[in-house]
Amino acid sequence: MLHTRIIDIKVEKIKSSNAEDFIRSSKYGASIIFTGTVRNINENKEVTGITYDSHDEMVLKSFEEIYKETGDKLDIKDKVVFIEHIKGYIGLGETSIIIAVACKHRDQAYVLSRYIIEEIKKRSPIWKKEHYKNEDSEWLKGNPINAN
Repeated sequence: MLHTRIIDIKVEKIKSSNAEDFIRSSKYGASIIFTGTVRNINENKEVTGITYDSHDEMVLKSFEEIYKETGDKLDIKDKVVFIEHIKGYIGLGETSIIIAVACKHRDQAYVLSRYIIEEIKKRSPIWKKEHYKNEDSEWLKGNPINAN
């Protein structure tokens, strides 16, 4: 079972309670909720916030592909996965992504959660612009969109 969504931060907030509700089941013995948040320093620059932009349709497609391939690559067939990423500006300590997983066993949950975030970072067309204390900002180098 899979839930994916891009959250427009101007319209609503991303909520970990939604992830908790989605993955909750007595069928599974392990669940993990990963949240990515804006940290205050990156490459020795003092960060005040980040603006995220994305190609929403391609991002959601990449989330679905990552989910589907975990059955074969990780041999985790029985699972629940919740992925939401924000779009727009967020400040320090605010959440940019939530990945929640539930599996029968804890080792599966850890492996699954880690695999999903690493693949999203590599493959999903999500761009971020860091804003700095000195009022400068810059788009960070990302990965090119794979045309396959």
